Amino acid sequence: MSSKYRFQIYKELHKNIPAIYAEAKKLADEIGITPEMKGRIGLTGAVSSCHALLTREVSKAIEDASRRVIENKFLVEEIREIVKDVYGDGFDAAPTNTCEAALWVSLDCLASPPMQGRGDNYRARYIAPFERHLHHHGGYGRPFPPRYKDLFADRGVTAGELGFAGKRLDNTDAVFVPMEGARYEIHGIKQHPAVLLANYDAKKTLTRIEKTAARHAAFVTAFSSLGYDTVGYGYGAQDASGVPVLQTGLAKLAQDYGVPYIVDNAWGTPFIGADPRKIGADVMAYSMDKSSGAPTVGLIIGREDVMVPIRRALGYHSDRSGTGFSYGKAAYVTNDPGKEALVGLIAALKILRDKPQVMTRPLDKLLTIVKDEFRGLPRQFHKDLIISKSVNSLAVEINYENTWKDSQPGIPIFSIEDMYAGTNIFQAGMAQMGIIPTIAYDANIFISLGLGTLDADGNLLEKETRLIVKAMVGLMNITCKYAGII
Repeated sequence: MSSKYRFQIYKELHKNIPAIYAEAKKLADEIGITPEMKGRIGLTGAVSSCHALLTREVSKAIEDASRRVIENKFLVEEIREIVKDVYGDGFDAAPTNTCEAALWVSLDCLASPPMQGRGDNYRARYIAPFERHLHHHGGYGRPFPPRYKDLFADRGVTAGELGFAGKRLDNTDAVFVPMEGARYEIHGIKQHPAVLLANYDAKKTLTRIEKTAARHAAFVTAFSSLGYDTVGYGYGAQDASGVPVLQTGLAKLAQDYGVPYIVDNAWGTPFIGADPRKIGADVMAYSMDKSSGAPTVGLIIGREDVMVPIRRALGYHSDRSGTGFSYGKAAYVTNDPGKEALVGLIAALKILRDKPQVMTRPLDKLLTIVKDEFRGLPRQFHKDLIISKSVNSLAVEINYENTWKDSQPGIPIFSIEDMYAGTNIFQAGMAQMGIIPTIAYDANIFISLGLGTLDADGNLLEKETRLIVKAMVGLMNITCKYAGII
């Protein structure tokens, strides 16, 4: 190993990207990934760039409804009924076209100051732990303290001139609180802080958040976090019932301040995943096309009283004349899903309510395959890998941040900015092998099913699944070799 510092490791990797990709392509052919498979299989169907295939049951429901006349308001009512069947009459629901739309509506309705009324507007501040994926739920306010004002500077700029900065709400700040015991080391070819959470302290983090909230008490309008359940995302510390301590602690703080707790559970699954009742969440936002088996559609589930302004903003609440429901024009009518999306959402929710084993059964088999194949990494890393399944996300998480010890480098860690810049070798390299990649930054890899790894009835295709996991491990070995680590 000739590199003395971290940045030199990544400089060496950048120089050798063509050689790494050439070896990766050769490996793909050697292990049996055929030309017919390339571009049709993937490590997850839960990324916005490539959605999972629908099961026969969901696609049939959409097809059957496509030639029937159905008013959308009745479909929304059915969604509300299904959610209430599981969570009780104290909860309600509102569909959106995406999860990002669900977050936007929720934060604007519940956390930003009113636009109307005489006099100058007041400032609002919502508080979130400095966690992975912060650019989603933390991106709707101007970052505070100012040291974080450029945290998302390069993110998403290719989507338009404003990039992520364009979604910030009027007179709204997002207060980011570093998590106690977390590591925010600089990694990647495009150097950026990596959010490393496997060893953080949940209780000390809550104490820090509580102190921060007290300093901003006059401005606090909400608390926000992810709704995940794994070690790598910082939710491994759980109470006796399996609910993450950080989430219940944030819910308690929100209750004390009399403000909502808004949970971003994009890669989460209603009914079998994180339970808003147990967590104490006021609102939970889902991307139903990620792990839940629906077509492209989002969903907001929340406490009934909190959902009233959200449903009004979407045009789903009662008519002015006093009827029980509406489907009209409102502030966020642009976030309205179409009939086929609503029908597919209903079909997916019914499976989750009535036949959850259809969704959970392949997960245990996936966990076994991942554990088997990741033994192919160098033995020196085995004891430092944390491999676990997430029922919430119907995924298997591989966290490898502990392979880095003191001054001893481990498996290369790519930053989220690497992902946007195309220099995350673990993601871009998989594409070179003909495999649609998964989220693989900040020393954390999420693998889930749905892209050529399940049949039309949701059963695991073991051969294809094992091949793509083997390819991921092979790419990691090649990358480690060029980094001079093995």
